[in-house]
Amino acid sequence: MVSRGRGSASRVSASRDNSPRDSDSRDSGSTSFGTAAEVYEAGRPEYPEAAVRWLVASSLSKTPRVADVGAGTGKLTRGLVAAGCDVVALDPDSAMLGTLRTAVPGIPTYVGTAESLPLDDGTVDAVVLGQAWHWVDPGEGSTEIGRVLRPGGVLGLIWNVRDDSVPWVRQLNSIVPDGGTTEMFTAGPPPVAKPFGDPARKVWQWSSSVTRASLAASVRSRSYYIIATPEARAEVDSRLEALFDDLGLRGEETVELPYETRAFRYTRQ
Repeated sequence: MVSRGRGSASRVSASRDNSPRDSDSRDSGSTSFGTAAEVYEAGRPEYPEAAVRWLVASSLSKTPRVADVGAGTGKLTRGLVAAGCDVVALDPDSAMLGTLRTAVPGIPTYVGTAESLPLDDGTVDAVVLGQAWHWVDPGEGSTEIGRVLRPGGVLGLIWNVRDDSVPWVRQLNSIVPDGGTTEMFTAGPPPVAKPFGDPARKVWQWSSSVTRASLAASVRSRSYYIIATPEARAEVDSRLEALFDDLGLRGEETVELPYETRAFRYTRQ
Protein backbone atom coordinates (compact mmCIF):
# COMPACT_ATOMS: atom_id res chain seq x y z
CA MET A 1 0.00 0.00 0.00
CA VAL A 2 2.85 2.38 0.76
CA SER A 3 4.56 4.20 -2.08
CA ARG A 4 6.33 7.48 -2.74
CA GLY A 5 3.04 9.08 -3.79
CA ARG A 6 2.64 11.70 -6.52
CA GLY A 7 3.02 14.87 -4.49
CA SER A 8 6.17 16.87 -4.01
CA ALA A 9 7.93 16.49 -0.68
CA SER A 10 8.40 20.27 -0.58
CA ARG A 11 4.67 20.98 -0.47
CA VAL A 12 2.98 22.52 2.54
CA SER A 13 2.44 19.96 5.29
CA ALA A 14 -0.66 19.22 7.33
CA SER A 15 -0.42 19.55 11.07
CA ARG A 16 -2.52 20.05 14.13
CA ASP A 17 -2.91 23.60 15.29
CA ASN A 18 -4.19 27.07 14.51
CA SER A 19 -2.14 29.54 12.50
CA PRO A 20 -2.36 32.10 9.70
CA ARG A 21 -2.88 30.47 6.30
CA ASP A 22 0.12 32.05 4.50
CA SER A 23 2.71 29.48 3.47
CA ASP A 24 5.62 30.84 5.55
CA SER A 25 3.57 30.70 8.77
CA ARG A 26 2.25 27.23 7.91
CA ASP A 27 5.73 25.92 7.20
CA SER A 28 7.26 27.21 10.45
CA GLY A 29 4.29 26.18 12.60
CA SER A 30 3.76 22.74 11.11
CA THR A 31 7.32 21.68 11.89
CA SER A 32 7.30 23.02 15.47
CA PHE A 33 5.22 20.41 17.28
CA GLY A 34 7.84 17.72 17.71
CA THR A 35 9.65 19.91 20.23
CA ALA A 36 6.49 19.82 22.38
CA ALA A 37 5.18 16.30 21.65
CA GLU A 38 4.84 15.29 25.31
CA VAL A 39 3.09 18.57 26.17
CA TYR A 40 0.76 18.07 23.18
CA GLU A 41 -0.12 14.57 24.34
CA ALA A 42 -0.80 15.79 27.90
CA GLY A 43 -2.81 18.85 26.97
CA ARG A 44 -4.92 18.09 23.91
CA PRO A 45 -8.33 16.39 24.20
CA GLU A 46 -9.45 13.38 22.24
CA TYR A 47 -12.65 13.42 20.16
CA PRO A 48 -16.16 12.29 21.12
CA GLU A 49 -16.74 8.66 20.16
CA ALA A 50 -19.94 9.51 18.30
CA ALA A 51 -18.15 12.15 16.24
CA VAL A 52 -15.38 9.74 15.18
CA ARG A 53 -17.87 7.06 14.16
CA TRP A 54 -19.93 9.61 12.20
CA LEU A 55 -16.81 10.81 10.40
CA VAL A 56 -16.21 7.40 8.76
CA ALA A 57 -19.81 6.12 8.74
CA SER A 58 -20.16 6.35 4.95
CA SER A 59 -16.90 4.63 4.14
CA LEU A 60 -16.96 1.52 1.99
CA SER A 61 -16.14 -1.32 4.37
CA LYS A 62 -17.27 -2.67 7.72
CA THR A 63 -13.59 -2.45 8.68
CA PRO A 64 -12.59 0.65 6.71
CA ARG A 65 -8.98 1.28 5.83
CA VAL A 66 -8.39 4.83 7.12
CA ALA A 67 -5.45 7.18 6.69
CA ASP A 68 -5.16 9.59 9.64
CA VAL A 69 -3.23 12.52 8.15
CA GLY A 70 -1.58 15.06 10.45
CA ALA A 71 -2.07 12.42 13.12
CA GLY A 72 0.24 14.05 15.66
CA THR A 73 0.41 12.02 18.85
CA GLY A 74 -2.68 9.99 17.90
CA LYS A 75 -5.58 11.87 19.50
CA LEU A 76 -7.85 10.94 16.59
CA THR A 77 -6.02 7.70 15.77
CA ARG A 78 -7.06 5.98 19.00
CA GLY A 79 -10.71 6.87 18.40
CA LEU A 80 -10.55 5.39 14.91
CA VAL A 81 -9.04 2.18 16.27
CA ALA A 82 -11.81 1.98 18.90
CA ALA A 83 -14.37 2.42 16.10
CA GLY A 84 -13.03 -0.71 14.38
CA CYS A 85 -11.02 0.96 11.63
CA ASP A 86 -7.81 -0.38 10.08
CA VAL A 87 -5.65 2.72 10.53
CA VAL A 88 -2.41 4.03 9.10
CA ALA A 89 -1.09 7.26 10.65
CA LEU A 90 0.85 9.95 8.79
CA ASP A 91 2.48 13.12 10.03
CA PRO A 92 5.21 15.46 8.78
CA ASP A 93 6.97 15.31 12.16
CA SER A 94 8.75 12.08 13.11
CA ALA A 95 8.94 13.14 16.78
CA MET A 96 5.15 13.35 16.96
CA LEU A 97 4.89 9.91 15.37
CA GLY A 98 7.27 8.55 17.99
CA THR A 99 4.86 9.63 20.71
CA LEU A 100 1.95 8.18 18.72
CA ARG A 101 3.62 4.78 18.52
CA THR A 102 3.85 4.74 22.33
CA ALA A 103 0.26 5.92 22.82
CA VAL A 104 -1.29 3.65 20.15
CA PRO A 105 0.99 0.62 19.75
CA GLY A 106 0.92 -1.38 16.55
CA ILE A 107 -0.30 1.35 14.20
CA PRO A 108 1.75 1.70 10.99
CA THR A 109 3.22 5.22 10.83
CA TYR A 110 4.75 7.17 7.96
CA VAL A 111 6.13 10.64 7.48
CA GLY A 112 3.84 12.36 4.99
CA THR A 113 1.64 15.34 4.26
CA ALA A 114 -1.86 15.94 2.91
CA GLU A 115 -0.34 17.22 -0.32
CA SER A 116 2.17 14.37 -0.67
CA LEU A 117 0.88 11.05 0.66
CA PRO A 118 3.15 7.96 0.59
CA LEU A 119 0.18 5.75 -0.36
CA ASP A 120 -0.76 3.95 -3.56
CA ASP A 121 -3.73 4.98 -5.70
CA GLY A 122 -7.16 3.90 -4.49
CA THR A 123 -5.97 2.03 -1.40
CA VAL A 124 -7.99 3.60 1.45
CA ASP A 125 -11.69 3.97 2.22
CA ALA A 126 -11.32 7.20 4.19
CA VAL A 127 -8.81 9.96 4.84
CA VAL A 128 -9.33 11.98 8.01
CA LEU A 129 -7.63 15.07 9.44
CA GLY A 130 -8.05 16.28 13.02
CA GLN A 131 -7.18 19.91 13.82
CA ALA A 132 -5.35 20.06 10.50
CA TRP A 133 -7.12 21.11 7.31
CA HIS A 134 -6.54 24.81 7.89
CA TRP A 135 -2.83 24.04 7.37
CA VAL A 136 -3.44 22.41 3.99
CA ASP A 137 -3.47 23.88 0.49
CA PRO A 138 -7.09 22.95 -0.35
CA GLY A 139 -6.55 22.35 -4.05
CA GLU A 140 -3.38 20.26 -3.76
CA GLY A 141 -4.65 18.42 -0.70
CA SER A 142 -8.00 17.57 -2.29
CA THR A 143 -6.35 16.23 -5.45
CA GLU A 144 -3.83 14.10 -3.55
CA ILE A 145 -6.42 12.72 -1.13
CA GLY A 146 -8.73 11.96 -4.04
CA ARG A 147 -5.91 9.94 -5.61
CA VAL A 148 -5.47 7.58 -2.65
CA LEU A 149 -9.21 7.15 -1.95
CA ARG A 150 -11.31 4.47 -3.54
CA PRO A 151 -14.29 5.83 -5.54
CA GLY A 152 -17.04 6.64 -3.07
CA GLY A 153 -14.55 6.98 -0.21
CA VAL A 154 -14.75 9.83 2.27
CA LEU A 155 -12.66 12.76 3.41
CA GLY A 156 -13.39 13.57 7.05
CA LEU A 157 -12.35 16.83 8.70
CA ILE A 158 -12.81 17.41 12.43
CA TRP A 159 -11.93 20.05 15.02
CA ASN A 160 -12.33 20.44 18.75
CA VAL A 161 -13.05 24.16 19.24
CA ARG A 162 -13.22 25.83 22.65
CA ASP A 163 -16.71 27.23 23.29
CA ASP A 164 -16.13 30.92 23.91
CA SER A 165 -19.76 31.60 24.79
CA VAL A 166 -18.48 30.94 28.34
CA PRO A 167 -16.84 34.14 29.70
CA TRP A 168 -13.68 32.57 31.14
CA VAL A 169 -13.09 30.64 27.89
CA ARG A 170 -13.46 33.87 25.97
CA GLN A 171 -10.78 35.32 28.25
CA LEU A 172 -8.57 32.27 27.60
CA ASN A 173 -8.99 32.75 23.85
CA SER A 174 -7.90 36.38 24.20
CA ILE A 175 -4.61 35.12 25.68
CA VAL A 176 -4.02 32.45 23.04
CA PRO A 177 -6.13 33.12 19.92
CA ASP A 178 -7.69 30.40 17.81
CA GLY A 179 -6.09 31.87 14.71
CA GLY A 180 -6.55 29.96 11.46
CA THR A 181 -9.46 27.82 12.61
CA THR A 182 -11.60 30.81 13.56
CA GLU A 183 -10.76 32.58 10.31
CA MET A 184 -11.68 29.51 8.27
CA PHE A 185 -15.02 28.88 9.97
CA THR A 186 -15.94 32.56 9.65
CA ALA A 187 -15.64 32.17 5.88
CA GLY A 188 -17.90 29.07 5.80
CA PRO A 189 -17.26 25.32 5.70
CA PRO A 190 -13.67 24.17 5.13
CA PRO A 191 -12.66 24.82 1.52
CA VAL A 192 -12.32 21.50 -0.33
CA ALA A 193 -11.89 21.09 -4.10
CA LYS A 194 -12.56 18.35 -6.67
CA PRO A 195 -13.04 15.41 -6.63
CA PHE A 196 -15.27 16.21 -3.63
CA GLY A 197 -18.70 17.81 -3.46
CA ASP A 198 -20.48 19.62 -0.66
CA PRO A 199 -20.06 18.21 2.86
CA ALA A 200 -22.37 16.67 5.38
CA ARG A 201 -21.72 18.41 8.70
CA LYS A 202 -22.49 17.89 12.36
CA VAL A 203 -21.65 19.51 15.72
CA TRP A 204 -21.27 17.94 19.17
CA GLN A 205 -21.16 19.93 22.41
CA TRP A 206 -19.31 18.47 25.38
CA SER A 207 -16.81 19.37 28.08
CA SER A 208 -13.50 18.10 29.44
CA SER A 209 -12.43 18.23 33.08
CA VAL A 210 -9.08 20.03 33.17
CA THR A 211 -6.61 20.83 35.93
CA ARG A 212 -4.36 23.85 36.09
CA ALA A 213 -1.52 21.73 34.69
CA SER A 214 -3.49 20.15 31.83
CA LEU A 215 -5.01 23.48 30.79
CA ALA A 216 -1.57 25.06 30.77
CA ALA A 217 -0.29 22.15 28.66
CA SER A 218 -3.11 22.70 26.16
CA VAL A 219 -2.03 26.29 25.68
CA ARG A 220 1.68 25.48 25.55
CA SER A 221 1.14 22.82 22.87
CA ARG A 222 -0.02 25.38 20.32
CA SER A 223 2.24 26.65 17.57
CA TYR A 224 1.42 30.24 18.62
CA TYR A 225 3.19 29.54 21.92
CA ILE A 226 5.87 27.12 20.70
CA ILE A 227 7.35 29.47 18.11
CA ALA A 228 6.92 32.65 20.17
CA THR A 229 9.86 34.56 21.62
CA PRO A 230 10.79 33.90 25.26
CA GLU A 231 9.38 37.30 26.15
CA ALA A 232 6.06 36.56 24.45
CA ARG A 233 5.82 33.15 26.15
CA ALA A 234 6.49 34.78 29.53
CA GLU A 235 3.65 37.24 28.90
CA VAL A 236 1.28 34.38 28.02
CA ASP A 237 2.34 32.45 31.13
CA SER A 238 1.73 35.46 33.35
CA ARG A 239 -1.76 36.04 31.97
CA LEU A 240 -2.56 32.33 32.27
CA GLU A 241 -1.51 32.22 35.91
CA ALA A 242 -3.76 35.20 36.65
CA LEU A 243 -6.70 33.52 34.90
CA PHE A 244 -6.13 30.25 36.77
CA ASP A 245 -6.05 32.15 40.06
CA ASP A 246 -9.31 33.91 39.19
CA LEU A 247 -10.87 30.51 38.52
CA GLY A 248 -9.59 29.15 41.85
CA LEU A 249 -7.87 26.38 39.90
CA ARG A 250 -5.15 24.90 42.12
CA GLY A 251 -3.46 21.52 42.42
CA GLU A 252 -5.72 18.71 41.23
CA GLU A 253 -8.88 20.80 41.31
CA THR A 254 -10.72 20.79 37.98
CA VAL A 255 -12.89 23.02 35.89
CA GLU A 256 -15.07 22.02 32.94
CA LEU A 257 -13.67 23.28 29.64
CA PRO A 258 -16.54 23.37 27.11
CA TYR A 259 -15.95 22.34 23.52
CA GLU A 260 -17.77 22.17 20.24
CA THR A 261 -16.59 19.36 17.98
CA ARG A 262 -17.25 20.32 14.38
CA ALA A 263 -17.07 17.59 11.74
CA PHE A 264 -17.38 17.65 7.96
CA ARG A 265 -17.66 14.61 5.71
CA TYR A 266 -17.04 14.78 1.95
CA THR A 267 -17.60 11.94 -0.51
CA ARG A 268 -15.21 11.34 -3.40
CA GLN A 269 -17.14 11.76 -6.63
